[in-house]
Amino acid sequence: MLVALNQMLLALNAVSIFAFNLLDGFQAALTPRNIALALVGCLLGTLIGVLPGIGPITGVAILFPITLSLGLDDAATLILLASVYYGSQYGGSTTSILLNVPGEASSVVTTLDGYQMARQGRAGQALAISAIGSFIAGTASVVGLMLFGPPLSEITTRFQSPEKFMVVVVAFATVSSLAGRNLAKGLLAVVFGVILSTVGTDLQTGVVRYTFGELKLQEGMDFVVIAIGLFAVSEVLSLLEDTVRGEQVVFQKAERIWVTSKEFMFSLGAILRGSVIGFFVGLLPGTGASVAGFMSYGLEKRLSDTEGTFGTGDIRGVAAPESANNAAAGGSLVPLLTLGIPGSGTTAVLLGILISMGIRPGSGNVFAETPELIWTLIASMYIGNLMLLLLNFPLVKAFVKILEIPPWFLMPMILVISYIGVYSVNNSSLDITIMTLFGVLGFVFRKLEIPLAPVLMGLILGDDLEQNFRRSLVASQGDYMTFFDGVLNIILVVMALAVLFLPQILSRFRGSSVNDEFADAGAEV
Repeated sequence: MLVALNQMLLALNAVSIFAFNLLDGFQAALTPRNIALALVGCLLGTLIGVLPGIGPITGVAILFPITLSLGLDDAATLILLASVYYGSQYGGSTTSILLNVPGEASSVVTTLDGYQMARQGRAGQALAISAIGSFIAGTASVVGLMLFGPPLSEITTRFQSPEKFMVVVVAFATVSSLAGRNLAKGLLAVVFGVILSTVGTDLQTGVVRYTFGELKLQEGMDFVVIAIGLFAVSEVLSLLEDTVRGEQVVFQKAERIWVTSKEFMFSLGAILRGSVIGFFVGLLPGTGASVAGFMSYGLEKRLSDTEGTFGTGDIRGVAAPESANNAAAGGSLVPLLTLGIPGSGTTAVLLGILISMGIRPGSGNVFAETPELIWTLIASMYIGNLMLLLLNFPLVKAFVKILEIPPWFLMPMILVISYIGVYSVNNSSLDITIMTLFGVLGFVFRKLEIPLAPVLMGLILGDDLEQNFRRSLVASQGDYMTFFDGVLNIILVVMALAVLFLPQILSRFRGSSVNDEFADAGAEV
């Protein structure tokens, strides 16, 4: 009896400390200056996400020296940069939905249904559900950061190279969701992406591979260049072909910029599942929002796409990945703050910023050592998510106006923006050539009904796949059974097999194929 009472008192004490810390955090975050910084960060983040070639990593890295020149204290600096981080997760969806041009890696999968909705005159609903899903997922991830961060981070410390390799395999297994009935085409696309990821200098041996004498290619293939070529340039070529044939695609005028209660309830399951998947994927170092988006879309297609509407403008195909990539942004802060392990490229930059401030996550309990800073940051994330929702709904109407521009002007404008954006990243004429070549290749892939999104997935994760595979074999002296050693590996193997083969098993009970033809979506993206 006394033991139970003592445990109850300890629990109440922990809850009271938690409540007081969060209250203190809100008190500090709700100052006029910090609110203004969160507002500026959200606006800048949205703009950074919209502009191809910048991305949250570059945005945070560029803004940090500016905060130093402004003389901002540590809490104000983190509030501004964190607002930019999760603001960019929403901004990247805008061009994906309206122009089929991913603003960043995490918004690639949003093009599958978002762009189709825009062509059907439903761009307003797509942008609206993206904002709503981002708000719900972002808020849920902050709750997860507060409540479950420390115990969940202990699990991620067990992930060594074999486990990280299997995580990437699971991510690649989800490509079957993007391949429709023809799984071979989806796997071909992802293998091609992995091959692209091998271009450059091998990190382990220093050997230069597949550069054809070009010094710039020693750094590897630039994701932005490939993405804009495959999506934007090939889209313009496809529309040009339609115009020549007299079959020009005309965007229907958007009638609404808000979702109905029926559409919201229809998407709620996808939002909640995407939030959970995104948060847990964000906990895993080296994965991040792009993997979360693919996994969430793949799972949602398996669970919900009984009529084969994914890839043709299903609103759930926007809600799921957009919720996942925003939840992953919050989830990636858990290993960062508790263990000092970056969960993504942007959090790696944030880790460097924290260390420059004299804060070393992982070497101590930052929640106990600097509670006023950490809890102010958490409280500002609540405020920032609400700001994003309130800010972006008025902007939806302005964004949708882009589709009212005549195609004869819009398409060349997309090309001009794409070429200027790509050249401005590295000031390299080679990037222009590569983008053009991949634009033509993307056009050919569309004609062959090979999906484009898995190519980028392979490019993004190919290096992680290769490096963890080789580290695992070196550590195990060439024993391939190392990938099946341990409970975590077995769980990941089962997950990969389930993603690949469970739909076929379920289809036997349904009496119809679950893997509906993905030709429409593959041809469009």
